[in-house]
Amino acid sequence: MNRSELKAFLDEKAAYYEQPSFLEQDPIQIPHRYTLKEDIEISGFLTAVIAWGNRLSILRSADKMMQIMGNAPHDFILNHESKDLEKIEGFVHRTFQTVDLKYFLKALQQLYRHQGGLESTLAKHYKEARELQLALSSFKKEFFSFDPPQRSLKHLPDPLKGSAAKRINMYLRWMVRSSARNVDFGIWHQIPASALSCPLDVHSGRVARAVKLLKRKQNDAKAVMELDKALRRLDPDDPVKYDFALFGLGVDEKF
Repeated sequence: MNRSELKAFLDEKAAYYEQPSFLEQDPIQIPHRYTLKEDIEISGFLTAVIAWGNRLSILRSADKMMQIMGNAPHDFILNHESKDLEKIEGFVHRTFQTVDLKYFLKALQQLYRHQGGLESTLAKHYKEARELQLALSSFKKEFFSFDPPQRSLKHLPDPLKGSAAKRINMYLRWMVRSSARNVDFGIWHQIPASALSCPLDVHSGRVARAVKLLKRKQNDAKAVMELDKALRRLDPDDPVKYDFALFGLGVDEKF
């Protein structure tokens, strides 16, 4: 396929897969429970952080986190005290355990009480770096500036250390891209959709290589940069809409 044929093919697949039915087995269904902006972004962030492994397991663990917060994430983040964290004991999702969740809740409380919340914090780093993957590295440093357990640092990626940052890029897609098709939310306006990077994983990577959008064999930060350039040539304003096409082709059509 030449570029125009590839664009037409991927545009069609992106439109086909970006439908509300996409929510049925996807972790994005967790933040879709909420209407308050802060509830959406907090629940989405915590869900994205644990979004690896079996999808049903992810949903069960994310639901448990929401229950811990009384299904009112923003209120809990702002107002919880040490005694409120007792109910967290025993929480485990793969390697993300009680001690990690306690720190994440503590750090989120700092961001929402003193830094304006997740959007303001990430947007600040984006405006300073002018490149979103660099901003994610700076955001990680700030997020882990509140005396974290060393073991918790692995639960946010650092693109400057080679990570593809799949889960946080997925989260940014949720928050930034338009809600017109009732999948993503479009509630963040300080970061443009044109700056987003594809949440690169084994499925999207395989399809991207099959259609000649990606040559690099590893799914790492360099591959994300290469894929970003290719997708922005297809749609400079909304390159990450193709995440739906690449993922859908890989998972549902075994492309």
